[in-house]
Formats: sequence, structure tokens, C-alpha cells
Amino acid sequence: MTDLIFVLNGPNLNLLGTREPEIYGHDTLDDIAAMLDDQAREAGAEIDFRQSNHEGHLIDWLHEAQAEGAKAVLLNAAGYTHTSIALLDAIKAIKVPVFEVHLSDPHAREEFRHLSYVGMGAKAVFAGHGAKSYQLALDVALQV
Repeated sequence: MTDLIFVLNGPNLNLLGTREPEIYGHDTLDDIAAMLDDQAREAGAEIDFRQSNHEGHLIDWLHEAQAEGAKAVLLNAAGYTHTSIALLDAIKAIKVPVFEVHLSDPHAREEFRHLSYVGMGAKAVFAGHGAKSYQLALDVALQV
């Protein structure tokens, strides 16, 4: 049976590549999805890659990851990282390990980005390495 990894992306990440490239880089979300697909395939795993600007979708998808028997979830909750107790509750409600991912380093940015509700429930955090943050998280998730 192939390991399934959900990769969930939050608000405004659909604009990667053009949105503040000095902070988030030039890779698009499609570029990141392609990199992760290749990496997962080499490891005999499968990626379910999604993006939504709506908090409820992310919560539903976390529940779905559990229902589908996913091995892990990589979650870049974007701005919801710092505001969503509902996402924290959803992470704590499932048994699937969740890995928090960020392109930039929130601790090197504005003070309000230093608090991560997602991180309170995540197994580990990968941040500050651009698109490579996703690849690092996937490497670890595949070993769980």
C-alpha cells in the first residue's frame, strides 16, 4: 500500500511566485507541488496537494486526512497559523501527525507572526528555507 501524504496550503498561497517574492521566493504553488510529487514518487508515496483561502476547508481536509488513512499532513496554514484555534483543535482531534511548514521564518518577521497555534499541535516545524521547507518536512514525514 502506498503511503499518502496530504499537503494543505492556506490563504494567499495561490499567489506564490508573484506575491512578495522577496519574502516568499519565485516558486509557484504548482512548482512546489511538482517537486513534492517527484520526491514522494521516488519514495513510493503519493501526495494529495490542496490550497484554499477558507479556514473551514483546511479543517475539513485535516479530518479527511484521518478518514483516508494518511501517513502525515504537511500544513502551511499561512496567516491562519497565528489566528486559528479551530485549526489547532482540528490538529489535536486527529491521530495523523501534522508538520507545520512555512516558506519564510515567522520568527524573523513581525511580532504577531511569532505565535503559532498550528505549531502548538504540530509534530515539528519547518520554516525559513523557501520551497525547500516543504521538501524537508516531506523527508521527515516519510520516516514517521
